[in-house]
Amino acid sequence: MANKIIATNRKAYYNYNIVQKYESGIVLKGSEVKSIRESKVSIKESYVRFIKGELYAVGMNIAEYSNQGYATHDPQRVKKLLLNKKEMIEIREYIDQKGYTLIPTSVYLKKGKIKVEFGIAKGKKLWDKRKDKMDKDIKRDIDRELKGRV
Repeated sequence: MANKIIATNRKAYYNYNIVQKYESGIVLKGSEVKSIRESKVSIKESYVRFIKGELYAVGMNIAEYSNQGYATHDPQRVKKLLLNKKEMIEIREYIDQKGYTLIPTSVYLKKGKIKVEFGIAKGKKLWDKRKDKMDKDIKRDIDRELKGRV
């Protein structure tokens, strides 16, 4: 069964080099789950950080559910991520190194459960971004030429 991607953070790949990716569950309220299923979630400005030894997603915006009743949620609430201890220790070792951060890359449904994929990232310099864009343009030109010759 394929995963249904709900939200992606395309800027993450432009601004950061993703070293390693992890998949985690997320602790949500009922109205948040319904809102995510309506694709009303944004992870553009979000990041992941350790708070008291646990991983939390900060800045993840989940809009209020359209058919909300009396129970609602705070759209900017800090959400706990669910990982096993071994993975958390591994992530902590990376993050303690200078220059590394945790950035959410996508939110998706997997077997009916909402999952967050985040990566250990190192920020790109301006010249790295220029080089990546140049490489992408060259690859596109080569593909066009090859397509025209067939």
